[in-house]
Amino acid sequence: MNANDWTEAALAKYIVTNPTLQAEIANLSAKDQQDQIRWAFEDEAEAQGIETWELALTFIAETPEQLKSMRLEAHKEAAETLGIDWEEYRAANAIPE
Repeated sequence: MNANDWTEAALAKYIVTNPTLQAEIANLSAKDQQDQIRWAFEDEAEAQGIETWELALTFIAETPEQLKSMRLEAHKEAAETLGIDWEEYRAANAIPE
């Protein structure tokens, strides 16, 4: 599962937690509803000062331990993709051991 998959899985859970948004978009087309949900989700991540994929993990992880593990795995994959040594990446991104 990648960041896009995480976000898609999280959006369904996110809208359930946001009845105000549900009411606001009720009369929109399905496509427009999805767009509005995605934009609100992105705004929520920005308001929390985190990346969208990180917010997605908070919605799809079933336990705090799973959330921690998923975040760590995502960062390790990012370091590998970028070709950066894990310890260097961890230090640069303030990721605890």
